[in-house]
Amino acid sequence: MLQCVFLLSDSGEVMVEKQMTAHRVDRGICGWFWDYVLAHAAGDASKVVVSPTHYLFQVYRNGVTFLACTQVEMPPLLAIEFLSRVADVLTDYLGDLNEDIIKDNFVLVYQILDEMMDNGFPLTTEPNILKEMIAPPNIVSKMLNVVTGKSSNLGNKLPDAAASFVPWRTTVVKDASNEVYVNIVEELDACVNREGALVKCEAYGKIQVNSSLPGVPELTLSFSNPTIINDVRFHPCVRFRPWESNQILSFVPPDGQFELMSYRVKKLKTTPIYVKPQLTSDSGNCRVNVMVGIKNDPGKPIDSITVQFRLPPLIASADLTANYGTVDILADQTCFWTIGQIPKDKAPSLSGNLHLEEGLTHLHTFPTFEVKFKIMGVALSGLQIDKLEVKNTPNAPYKGFRAQTQAGRYEVRS
Repeated sequence: MLQCVFLLSDSGEVMVEKQMTAHRVDRGICGWFWDYVLAHAAGDASKVVVSPTHYLFQVYRNGVTFLACTQVEMPPLLAIEFLSRVADVLTDYLGDLNEDIIKDNFVLVYQILDEMMDNGFPLTTEPNILKEMIAPPNIVSKMLNVVTGKSSNLGNKLPDAAASFVPWRTTVVKDASNEVYVNIVEELDACVNREGALVKCEAYGKIQVNSSLPGVPELTLSFSNPTIINDVRFHPCVRFRPWESNQILSFVPPDGQFELMSYRVKKLKTTPIYVKPQLTSDSGNCRVNVMVGIKNDPGKPIDSITVQFRLPPLIASADLTANYGTVDILADQTCFWTIGQIPKDKAPSLSGNLHLEEGLTHLHTFPTFEVKFKIMGVALSGLQIDKLEVKNTPNAPYKGFRAQTQAGRYEVRS
């Protein structure tokens, strides 16, 4: 049972305080929590923190910290999942999520929190139902609120889906175009050691669906190679038994966009591009040479390639150039090399010198290179959709499929 939810800014300011039960949580707990965050600034603060008086759970999104408090023991994942769902719902309502947007929509935020939890327990967390209860903001409604003095967007009747056997879907879908789109989105996490050996390579993926189907359709989605995926997490609409027995996704979809499932694919053998850094240091100077090229051609263009690294401490100045792309050294001493696509006629390389501070002869701390890229049209994990069946629709719907992969935490040690 959660007793209170706070929304904190990046400076530790309490923007929203929502007491969920009759037991009031003192706001001073936020000061204790912020001191804890500052003390752990060098590393990642834990999602679950135990204070002298409370259990604290936190989720961080776009400069906003969602903090939940309780004095009783409870499953930590329940609190973290609820806070994540709150962040997702607010992003869906407001289009984005940051400190200014939260402050401009205080009333709406409090109304949403009121409906999402009842006496400390999650109640209504499906965006489709919430949008029937609380109208999303728009320019017309804001102007009317200013003119009439009305500040509430609450509806006057109970949502139809509240009495449905599929509460994530409205009983009457308006303007259904009889289409469904399935999108595989993956992030590749990799770590390459100083010798160039691949130490870790994993793909974290999501199956995103955009459904605009009439009635109450029944969908069945199957994969060509479902055995490669691990650590699956499903939307509530997925029936677990067909997946457990045959690894088939059977579900009645919500209307609109939603995340059907997430997964992980472990122990991938290769990466699409290579980054080879070489640093040699002597006589107060460090020579830098970094080469980038295609290692395993995915069959689709590799776009938005960037390489960045933090200049080591005790560097007096840096003189770095590239034979392709642009090189920028930011105010926080981060070198940002923008490549885009790798040309066919030459391998991009960055070279130059790092000049050490006076009195130093060798560089003792070597940087870690972070790599970013995006590939449209392919899932590097190898996951493929075999078939999507749609039943209980008046006509055969249009079905579209797409895949994309981007770099997540891709690091190359030097």
